Amino acid sequence: MSLFTQLIGTGRPDVVFLHGLFGRGKNWAGIAKSLAEHEHASVLFDLPNHGRSHWTDTFDYPAMASEVADELRLRLGSAASVTLVGHSMGGKVAMLMALQHPELVRRLVVVDIAPDISYQVRTSVPLVKAMRALDLNDIASRGAAEQLLAADVDDPAVRLFLLQNLKHTRTPQNRNGWQWELNLDLLGDHLDDVAAWPNVGEVSYPGPALWVGGSDSPYIQPEHHDRMRQLFPQVRLVRIPGAGHWVHADAPVELTAELLPFLAE
Repeated sequence: MSLFTQLIGTGRPDVVFLHGLFGRGKNWAGIAKSLAEHEHASVLFDLPNHGRSHWTDTFDYPAMASEVADELRLRLGSAASVTLVGHSMGGKVAMLMALQHPELVRRLVVVDIAPDISYQVRTSVPLVKAMRALDLNDIASRGAAEQLLAADVDDPAVRLFLLQNLKHTRTPQNRNGWQWELNLDLLGDHLDDVAAWPNVGEVSYPGPALWVGGSDSPYIQPEHHDRMRQLFPQVRLVRIPGAGHWVHADAPVELTAELLPFLAE
């Protein structure tokens, strides 16, 4: 089953974006539109169990990387070669794809994640609990859902981020027609797998790699630097001032300013 994608820009795509946990491809639409003004066409992926892509029975990073690779070959042919940009969970998929399918990846951009266990993913536990607590049969509107979610999720931006996954579709089982578009049960039950990093052995990716961290985010630590350089010898780390984990939402202009010269190298 193919993954859902969105194309932004014209011409042959040269940039691919992979979103993070509970996200979807359109989270990168603003930056992709900025890149389109500089003649870069982008493909925005909904990863498995997210957005409009299919659900699976397991959470498996190597399988996701292979699925994205297969999709690129299907859409762009055997000569596919792109700049791959991945944030958080999508950053781990991007790193694995660069390691396992380097012929498809001209350049790699990893946004606020490291090739290690990401213990910070456990902060999603209360978010999963809050989403599961919503009685979808009693929701009259998206606004009502946000009000209910506010009891457990204080940050309005986080609430809106989560509620992008709430879809209105009437079914016989759900008289009001609201349902989660992401696979909440699988993701909620496998947060430890989301946080994990698989054993990749002694492989390395020879191409250029840009490692972007938010200055206010705890996801990239000094102890991660050596492993990142082993896997990606050409890596260069930049920190975006004032940005947290969601760098593309906190500082889209600054992140775009880092991406454009990297794309031109």
